[in-house]
Amino acid sequence: MKIVVLGGGISTERDVSLVSSRMIYEALKKKGHQAVLLDVYLGYEGSEEEIAHIFEKDCDWGESIGAVRESNPDIEKIKGMRKDGGRSFFGPNVLTVCGMADVVFLGLHGADGENGKVQAAFDLLGIRYTGTDYVSSALSMDKSLTKELFAVHGIPTPAGVRIRKAAGTETDAAAAKAVDAAETSCPPAFPCPVALPCVVKASRGGSSVGVSIVQSGEEYRAAVEDAFLYDDEAVVEQYIEGREFTCAVIDGKALPIVEIAPLNGFYDYKNKYQAGSTVETCPADLSPEKTAEIQWLSEKAFAALRLKNYARMDFMMDREGNVYCLEANTLPGMTPTSLIPQEARAIGVEFEDLCEWILKLALRPDGSDSEGRF
Repeated sequence: MKIVVLGGGISTERDVSLVSSRMIYEALKKKGHQAVLLDVYLGYEGSEEEIAHIFEKDCDWGESIGAVRESNPDIEKIKGMRKDGGRSFFGPNVLTVCGMADVVFLGLHGADGENGKVQAAFDLLGIRYTGTDYVSSALSMDKSLTKELFAVHGIPTPAGVRIRKAAGTETDAAAAKAVDAAETSCPPAFPCPVALPCVVKASRGGSSVGVSIVQSGEEYRAAVEDAFLYDDEAVVEQYIEGREFTCAVIDGKALPIVEIAPLNGFYDYKNKYQAGSTVETCPADLSPEKTAEIQWLSEKAFAALRLKNYARMDFMMDREGNVYCLEANTLPGMTPTSLIPQEARAIGVEFEDLCEWILKLALRPDGSDSEGRF
């Protein structure tokens, strides 16, 4: 098949996306596909003749992509690389080449790649793509909406409220039910709406960018300011101390669970992508009952968010064994340290076959029943 692997972009997860895309591209090449790797923002500056034969081009499209760095990429520098000024999110010839492909394998992460905008554009243009659709992408990308849907569907999630950048300290109606600010050590002029310790996170961020664990009022103010660097809304939620897990769902069925144990701090950007920073155990050391519970909640969250094809749900389990679903990831990482490849390997599916599985899900007619993994 002719496949475009689409990565990069201008989100804070650009580097992760490029490494994911390179891994996917190499896997698809090994499977014998005519694969091309494009940066969705920088595009391809070839001639009309080159574009017409781009899938026959003999080159390694991923050779210039390195490892994920410890810090976020310089997005303004990336924007400055566009010769046309970057008026469109899609770089030169991206939509043309994607329209020539049998399917686009989305290796995008973060804003625009996971919020449904790319998916909606492709739907209008009749371009097939991997992953879920634009509606479920938008719902899952917004952590506030995710929490509301979890509450409606009886999926346990940490108590929390939404705060908006415009008002600084103004919260939505849910704040009225939050812990009184007097019970925290937050400054009166900038009160924390949830009892400390708490977690502050950018509402539509990813890879733990703009996420902080807060122990004091001073830390809370700094955490909110940091979250607002990435989004105009943030979620302030109850801190759950305990064990962290993640569970992928493919075609509606949960995979084995991974336990995530960072050697230092929490599962932030560095610990996610720097090898040796985190101990990951798959399958997780859990009782059969607790394993079944997390897998069932993963499938339930998948359905509640109207997800399609594949996604990954993140969880915390407190000291008493209570499980809380934090959020869903609609285009999970496919880097050397990523979690879905580990879960697939635990059921005997190697990386190349995992990519093929995801491809075949994207190519099924809408609403069709599962026809198996491969």
